[in-house]
Amino acid sequence: MSRPPLTPRTIVTAAADLADRDGFDAIVMSSVARALGVRTASLYGHLKDRAAVCDGVHELALAELAEVVADAVAGRSRRDALVGLGAAQRDYARRFPGRWEALQRRASPGVVHSDAARRLATLTIAVLRGYGLSEVEVVHAVRMLAAFVNGFVALERTGGFDYRDPDTEVSWERALDALDTVFTSWAGGAQ
Repeated sequence: MSRPPLTPRTIVTAAADLADRDGFDAIVMSSVARALGVRTASLYGHLKDRAAVCDGVHELALAELAEVVADAVAGRSRRDALVGLGAAQRDYARRFPGRWEALQRRASPGVVHSDAARRLATLTIAVLRGYGLSEVEVVHAVRMLAAFVNGFVALERTGGFDYRDPDTEVSWERALDALDTVFTSWAGGAQ
């Protein structure tokens, strides 16, 4: 079986797979080259350095997550859209832990202004605008939602919820209900 041609996309995908298997910090040029069966020097003809590879993984994760979020929120509004958005993010974090970790790191200006970042931001903002929030209030709501999802996913991943009943699914649903209530009332009291 022949290997696919070496391109920026194949390098970034190999790095993302490596991150999912071994953690984001495992992305080093020599490990990516080994995974592709090439010499490390071969990578530099396609991507400048490790930072470029990490940016590629970040952008790949944004694009993939935007796809699953788009499917999860299509035709839904308010609570149903919020539940779809949260579930899509949580499932993505579980399936692709290294890619998710890339999303938790500071994005370079190039990644911030990428089409993938714009698409994911637009989808997230659309869900929260469904609550009637103003432009400024949507920013606060996005931050609150991100803190909830990231915190829950991190605690779940490290086993922080393992030793208490009820099941974490109950807590997840209760928290989404609470967020729905907050966002619904927030719109009425926004300044």
